[in-house]
Amino acid sequence: MAYATKSIASRIEWCQRQSTQACAPRELAEWQAEEEGLRDALFDRDHTTQYQQGPPAVFERYALGLQDGHALLRTAAVSQHVANPTRTAGTCDVSMRRIMGLTRRAETDSHECRVTGNEKIIMGRVSGHGARPRY
Repeated sequence: MAYATKSIASRIEWCQRQSTQACAPRELAEWQAEEEGLRDALFDRDHTTQYQQGPPAVFERYALGLQDGHALLRTAAVSQHVANPTRTAGTCDVSMRRIMGLTRRAETDSHECRVTGNEKIIMGRVSGHGARPRY
């Protein structure tokens, strides 16, 4: 999540720099709205109804910041989940063990393993393309 907060913070700083160079009040309001949308995503807030009452361009920029902030947070959450998968104690994934080259006997000796159903799909795809499955 640190990456997401750094990315959002960088984007907020960029919006702030852009707002200092704004030529018109509407442009300034748009940059500030995008910045607030990013902050709202970061702090899990939503001021959509407040911005819907204002100019459409300002509302669009707020929505852009909010959506981009949420996307960055979701991406970081998925990346963290993929990098640190959790497993239930005492179970294993048969298809993963086969991919790693372990034998069926080793699978059943030390753990109670569950067949996920994915192994048949994987083996079917491999053998369906002319390759011979390795056991």
